[in-house]
Amino acid sequence: MVTALQQKTSPESKDKALVLWFEEVGIADIPLVGGKNASLGEMIQELTPKGISVPTGFATTAYAYRYFVKGAGLEEKLRQIFSDLDVEDVNNLRERGKQARALILDTPFPPDLQAAIASAYQKLCERYGYNSELCDRFEGEAKEQCEAQSQDVDVAVRSSATAEDLPDASFAGQQETYLNVHGVRSVLEACHRCFASIFTDRAISYRTIKGFDHFEVALSVGVQKMVRSDLASSGVMFSIDTETGFKNAALVTAAYGLGENVVQGAVNPDEYFVFKPTLKEGFRPILEKRLGTKEIKMIYDVGGTKLTKNVSVAQSERVKFALTDDEILTLGKWACIIEDHYSAVRGTYTPMDIEWAKDGLNGGLYIVQARPETVQSQKSGSVLRNFKLNGTGNILTTGRAVGEMIGQGKARVILDVHNLDEFQAGEVLVTNKTDPDWEPIMKKASAIVTNQGGRTCHAAIIAREMGIPAIVGCGNATGLLKSGQEITVSCSEGEEGRVYEGLVPFEIIETQLDNLPEIKTKILMNVGNPEEAFGLSSIPCDGVGLARLEFIIANHIKCHPLALLKFDELEDKAAKWEIQQLTALYENKADFFVDKLAHGIGMIAAAFYPNPVVLRMSDFKSNEYANLLGGREFEPKEENPMIGWRGASRYYDPNYRDAYGLECVAVKRVRDEMGLTNVIPMIPFCRTPDEGRKVLAEMEKYGLKRGENGLQVYVMCEIPNNVIMADEFSEVFDGFSIGSNDLTQLTLGLDRDSALVAHIFDERNPGIKEMVRLVIEKAKKNNRKIGICGQAPSDYPEFARFLVEQGIDSISLNPDSVIKTMLDIAKMESGS
Repeated sequence: MVTALQQKTSPESKDKALVLWFEEVGIADIPLVGGKNASLGEMIQELTPKGISVPTGFATTAYAYRYFVKGAGLEEKLRQIFSDLDVEDVNNLRERGKQARALILDTPFPPDLQAAIASAYQKLCERYGYNSELCDRFEGEAKEQCEAQSQDVDVAVRSSATAEDLPDASFAGQQETYLNVHGVRSVLEACHRCFASIFTDRAISYRTIKGFDHFEVALSVGVQKMVRSDLASSGVMFSIDTETGFKNAALVTAAYGLGENVVQGAVNPDEYFVFKPTLKEGFRPILEKRLGTKEIKMIYDVGGTKLTKNVSVAQSERVKFALTDDEILTLGKWACIIEDHYSAVRGTYTPMDIEWAKDGLNGGLYIVQARPETVQSQKSGSVLRNFKLNGTGNILTTGRAVGEMIGQGKARVILDVHNLDEFQAGEVLVTNKTDPDWEPIMKKASAIVTNQGGRTCHAAIIAREMGIPAIVGCGNATGLLKSGQEITVSCSEGEEGRVYEGLVPFEIIETQLDNLPEIKTKILMNVGNPEEAFGLSSIPCDGVGLARLEFIIANHIKCHPLALLKFDELEDKAAKWEIQQLTALYENKADFFVDKLAHGIGMIAAAFYPNPVVLRMSDFKSNEYANLLGGREFEPKEENPMIGWRGASRYYDPNYRDAYGLECVAVKRVRDEMGLTNVIPMIPFCRTPDEGRKVLAEMEKYGLKRGENGLQVYVMCEIPNNVIMADEFSEVFDGFSIGSNDLTQLTLGLDRDSALVAHIFDERNPGIKEMVRLVIEKAKKNNRKIGICGQAPSDYPEFARFLVEQGIDSISLNPDSVIKTMLDIAKMESGS
């Protein structure tokens, strides 16, 4: 029945074939070979010509499964077993699943099915037989492992159900997978076990929840040449941001060894974000690189009694990224190609969930699975739901946030899958990690907290699909949290998820987005935290009017830039030690500053691309700079830092200009290497036009020249002299952004941080409004853009209306003020 590997089964006989090669099937053949195998065939046929590498193999068919079940009379016996099935009763579910699997395993395959599988495997061995030249390149264990393939090729044996990898149901991990399988006998045993795994407890429960008939679903088994990622690395990638649904970024995760540990959440992997639009244009837009702990790896159990085993990763390897930049970009490109292809095939946007592996023998990258993403792609784009804490509490533990939601209840710590019956609906599941066996109780949880795992692990995937907040990779949550303890699990505060003590009040805010009015005034947003940028980009706006470098420096870099540039000269031993820990991956400490700053800027710029992102260069005061690691050795003590050595005056000063140069290098990298030319640098606290020229001259030293590559440079309007000399400033800069806080305090002559005069501080003061009116008038006369990024229009709707009346080009608001201000301005513009 099986032809040679290069040949294809005739179309009329495919429906009755017991085995089909991946080259013979495509996405239309899900009823024949299940979602996983159909997708592998689709990629081999359609995407290998586009440069994507996919290991080949063959699949038993749905016909073969039904032939086996029908020939042995198993359906009637299985129906009897499930006659009193209750998936809500863990013990009932466990017993029925055990009986069903035993029934299948105790029933031998028919001889012709055994022969078909054996024949196909033997042909696969002929194709991937022993290569002495390849093995001679290695020594020791690596050579032994290569030579072990001389007779029996190593394969992965994976289940592929006909109701899996669908747009609205993933069935991820419901059935079994076996890795490093050698020899005909072992392949047949693994296939048989895969058939039985159609009735794992988790598969039975999941099908019941999703409304699938157990006896309408058939199982195909894929037998695929193993990629030797046990000698290298592997992981999962999504062509969409898994938490926010941001479509323009691909998320790649990576850890050492075989990919099961990443999927199961047994390791905290590296994470990389790649920006798809400029990647397609030939740029290198790696937006973020986060180092995972990668403490263990799964490898072949050479000479052992198991197929695979977990071993510790050397500390020297844990502190390195598992992928090079070129490999990250290659995987990102492949994610784009795969997503574009499946979107075209389905006729609708189809983000993808993809598994990849790197072969340690030949160094090649391979795609080993691809399926539609089933959570973000199903969400409505017309309703914006925000979860907001209305209180706080003691933080008990933190990890990676999954779901942008909040859940709460009593904690239930469970360390063993055999204790699932202890779990009560509405509790917070706290465990080491989950696998598909845990799904019957996961759907009942108000939230999930795990010690291990990254954002692409099993717990994260299932929590998203079930609409449950989860925090993964906490480290020791099972030791810190106690069963019965009331806790709040918050995933609504950025990428760090927090477990709070007690039941902290929260609210859910829903905003309809489908009927928002169009207005003439541009509405921009103030964004400080790069980790929130993807989520905030779903709020309708025209870009970012204020992105603050201070947030990135204080929270992600934490070091004074001069302490990095002059690291060897630091006298503060404690600060030097802490800086060394933060910058361990960097021989040149200044590179750490540039990398972190570029990644933070890149995340914000990508989130709102191609709309403008106005980036205010660093505006710490000297006392704030001094609080950064190593900062006290480089900062003066000023009596009034608010009006002292800050902003533009630092940038050209011989005592600071090299540090400002690091900011310029980061901005140039974002614009030129990442292709994010929507970034507009803005100079704060620029007292005179001549000072502005000096700053621009410093920027030119680092390749940032006004007019080149579309570069514009704005200036903050926050000093009365910016208003008085607005005509002259217009000759130096391309636009203004009014900083109403500083402009108010300097015009009224008060310290905004002093409680004694706080009652006088009011941007609605007639004098302040006159300053604002005047600078808008002058900017318009000089054909310069002018907006506002201060607090006033977020706090006072009447001030926003005043700005519109003066003809301001844009208003930049805090995220929670965008929609309400937009609606208010629409009413004003319409005259209602």
